[in-house]
Amino acid sequence: MASITDDEFEDLLRSFTDSSVHLETRDAYGTAIELPYMAKWAAGEHDDLAWLDDWCTTLKEHTNAGKTVRRARIVSEPLSDYQRWSHSIAQPMVDAGEDIRWVPRRTISSVAIPGNDFYLFDNKLVVYLIYAGNGLGVAKVTSTDQHDIELCRTAFENVWKYAIPHRDYQPV
Repeated sequence: MASITDDEFEDLLRSFTDSSVHLETRDAYGTAIELPYMAKWAAGEHDDLAWLDDWCTTLKEHTNAGKTVRRARIVSEPLSDYQRWSHSIAQPMVDAGEDIRWVPRRTISSVAIPGNDFYLFDNKLVVYLIYAGNGLGVAKVTSTDQHDIELCRTAFENVWKYAIPHRDYQPV
C-alpha cells in the first residue's frame, strides 16, 4: 500500500474511467472544508451551498460521460448532528448525478466491511481513508491488491442491498 497526497486523491476523483463507489462508515467527520459550513448550519444560518459547485460540476461531467458515482453512508440512528447536516446538503450532489444512499447501521450487522472508509475506482484501485478519532482525515492509502479490491467491491455491493435512496430516506 502507498500513501497519496490530497492533490493525487483529487486527481483520482476526477479521472476514473467507469465507476466510483464510496463507502462511509463514520457518524461524524471533521474535514477542514466542511466544518465552517456545518457550523453555519448548526447556528441556523443560510448556506447557499456554492462551495459544492465545483464538485457538482465534476459529478455532472462524470454522469454525462456515462460514468457511475455511488456513495453509501452507514449511519447510526438517530442521526448524529454531522449526518443530519450531511443529509441536508446532499440534494445538489444527487441532482448532479451522484447516487447517494443511506444505510441504517442496525440493518447491516451481519455484513462484513473493511475497517476504514474507502473509494473503489473502476474496480481496480482502492483508496482507504484513514481518520483520527475526532474525525479529521490523517491519511489516504491506495491498494491494487486483488484481495483488497474484492473485499471492498463485495462489501460495497452487500451494503448497497440495504441502502435507501436519498429521496426516500427520512432522517431519524
